[in-house]
Amino acid sequence: MNIYIYDSFLNQKKYERILAQIETRITDLGLNGKIARLSVMNNINEVVSRETKNKVKTIIAVGNDQTVNKIVNAMIDCQVPLGIIPIGKENNNIAQALGIDFEEAACEILSARRITKIDVGLANNTYFLLQATIVNQNTTLEISQNYSIEIADKGETQIINLLSPNINLPIKTRINPQDGLLELFIKTKATKNIFNQAPGYSILQIKKVLIKNTKFPVVLDNITNISSPVEISLLKQKLSVIVGRNRNF
Repeated sequence: MNIYIYDSFLNQKKYERILAQIETRITDLGLNGKIARLSVMNNINEVVSRETKNKVKTIIAVGNDQTVNKIVNAMIDCQVPLGIIPIGKENNNIAQALGIDFEEAACEILSARRITKIDVGLANNTYFLLQATIVNQNTTLEISQNYSIEIADKGETQIINLLSPNINLPIKTRINPQDGLLELFIKTKATKNIFNQAPGYSILQIKKVLIKNTKFPVVLDNITNISSPVEISLLKQKLSVIVGRNRNF
């Protein structure tokens, strides 16, 4: 059985038509399953725990990046694959990175059931798929006991697991969410960089980093704020996910 978890924002009347179209397409493709609608009274952890006890075949996140992030954090220890049906083109970077089309077209990708395993980022006790981001000013990055970076220049630091479509990396930089490595990407407005690469940015592959900044939080997947200090690491090929042909890895 499939379980379709609808985020709470889809309870608005304006989404009724597109949800009806999706449900019709799901039925046509033989992908019927149970629908669970999130609300103030319906906790995501309870929903996932309850449904995985019922031998669910696939957990499908219906919504946006925030929906996916919540469900991943609730199902991380399950062996059940994750599917995604993104609603709307805004705030659906995770789906785009995985090559998943929007709304009804996503049902075709679910039907093809192309499953792969990807790495999952861990920031303290919270999981993320795309990246962790923090402003550069006052940030210290401890990469090992003997190696740390203090950043004074304006800009932004990203620790990337899965490449979001709205992140512009230097040419020939490849992000692979299956290699057990994170990309540490430091963008500055200075003319020099830290690792003697091209002006304006520095990039380095890492497995773990401790971020310290007393003024600004670390932001996960453009959604969740975590106060410093934040230790970021990686769980190699932790999550099974249904992907499309046009994924970016």
